[in-house]
Amino acid sequence: MEKKSKIQIEYLDIDNLIPYENNPRLNEKAVDVVAKSIKEFGFKNPIIIDSMNTIIAGHTRLLASRKLGLKEVPIIRVEDLNKEQIRAFRIADNKTAEFSMWDEDLLKIELEGLEGIFTGFDEGYFDDDLENPYTKKVEIPTYEPTEEQAPPLGVLVNEEKTLELENKILMSNVSSENKEFLLKASKRHLQFNYANIAEYYAHADIEMQELMEQSALVIIDYQDAISNGYVKLSKGIEDLMAEDE
Repeated sequence: MEKKSKIQIEYLDIDNLIPYENNPRLNEKAVDVVAKSIKEFGFKNPIIIDSMNTIIAGHTRLLASRKLGLKEVPIIRVEDLNKEQIRAFRIADNKTAEFSMWDEDLLKIELEGLEGIFTGFDEGYFDDDLENPYTKKVEIPTYEPTEEQAPPLGVLVNEEKTLELENKILMSNVSSENKEFLLKASKRHLQFNYANIAEYYAHADIEMQELMEQSALVIIDYQDAISNGYVKLSKGIEDLMAEDE
């Protein structure tokens, strides 16, 4: 049977709210847009806290409120859940939003006439490639030489872990069929240095550049990345390049 409880909204001094110390959600990038939303529409989504004023859900709203200089914020105090349920709800509250997607056709209709009103969508979201609106959200990296010569191929990839694993597989007593499979899987442990790869790409001839693009070693054209099936690698590649730099 569904649990029923009264929901009562209170206003609490912002300094009395206690952020949850183990909050696993990284929300810094969302603070500005949430602040814009609060400024545009008012505080319509209360912060959820426990009996000790520790935040269960609403850490981003708290940071946005501080950014706006608010002194009080609306809260809902939860007192009918135990500690384990609160921890689970804190995770579920964030996770469930990830399962939603946009119907692009209906979204386009809803955004019509809302120019100048904050919605969270950038102006021009539907410009250019309507069939693939995600392309406009991606900044395609450019590759210009920063050194006089291309780096040697040996610094583009670290094979140490793969070679170690291959040796163990070859020395094992598993069947030859299993060895063949495991040797293919061992390639997953190759560690690519994407900063060096980008430099090598910038010095390479056109044929080599095209082959590197098709191998998803660099992303130079997002539409080609889609057709080659490597779209999901783009964020990881950018992160690895940032780490290497």
